[in-house]
Amino acid sequence: MPTHTMRAVRIHEHGDPEVLRYDEVPIPEPGPGEVLVRVHAVGINPPDWYLRDGLTNIPPETRPKFDLPVIPGTDVSGVVEAVAADVEGFSVGDEVFGLLRFPGFEGSAYAEYVAAPASDLAHKPAGIDHVHAAGAPMALLTAWQFLIELGHDHPSPFQAARHRPVALDAGTTVLVNGAAGGVGHFAVQLAKWKGAHVIAVASGAHESFLRELGADEFVDYTKVRPEELVRSVDLVLDAVGGRDSKRFLRTLKRGGALFPVFFGEYDDEETAKLGVTVSGTQVRSNGAQLAELGHLLDAGTVHVAIDSTFPLADARAAHERAARGHIQGKIVLTVA
Repeated sequence: MPTHTMRAVRIHEHGDPEVLRYDEVPIPEPGPGEVLVRVHAVGINPPDWYLRDGLTNIPPETRPKFDLPVIPGTDVSGVVEAVAADVEGFSVGDEVFGLLRFPGFEGSAYAEYVAAPASDLAHKPAGIDHVHAAGAPMALLTAWQFLIELGHDHPSPFQAARHRPVALDAGTTVLVNGAAGGVGHFAVQLAKWKGAHVIAVASGAHESFLRELGADEFVDYTKVRPEELVRSVDLVLDAVGGRDSKRFLRTLKRGGALFPVFFGEYDDEETAKLGVTVSGTQVRSNGAQLAELGHLLDAGTVHVAIDSTFPLADARAAHERAARGHIQGKIVLTVA
């Protein structure tokens, strides 16, 4: 076994990126159903900076509980170092990746080692490296659970009805807003994989990137308001979501659907009058789905775009990069 301590990034108080501290902490012990992973790369996601800020953007009644200090992060790729006695399917030395313990804030991924539930992990696709594998779990599972297969029956904190993906094929037009970001660039690729006609909305700097990923049309939102230009789409996946998402309702044909990744406020009378539905879900850890997605990653059907990488010790700089926005793909921390 390794020495008994490791380096990890912890939040001791909420605030700006400078609250991220590079600490020495004990290596966790894997409990029942868990494996210890030697982390090689960590994907950065919006919940990491929501946690750092103190979850101020989430209504108090739906905020997950956590104690400070806390190690942020959920997305890892690494190598199995130890396996609990009751775990099957993983052995020491296996390369794995996963979205850990989400929804919740016990993922503890910004670290050299992490104790991970085996059910949250899948074998890393051999065709991609740890950096690209770490960029996939949360964002790719979000796109998959919204668009292709929910894969669970847990209620969403944002709506009573179970989320139902829309069947996508050559007769479907899908608009993806925030198309260059983590969830967005995967949504573009999954919709194309299903044969849909894809309209990508992003800033102009991302046009060639999104066309390479298969976007059929591109709208530069810095020059034109997409909701004034686009009509008669079957599905809008709004990877930005939130308060402004309802402007996309008028781009839909009757029977169409708006899937906001970050939920906002919607008027039931308005959506009923338009004959459209609004639906969302909250991504959940799912090792079996990641194993399935691993085949798409291995085959090159889905690519993970990397915006930038930073060493674990420079998590602050990575969060500063995230705060500047206009991210193309994923920001990833590397662990020596």
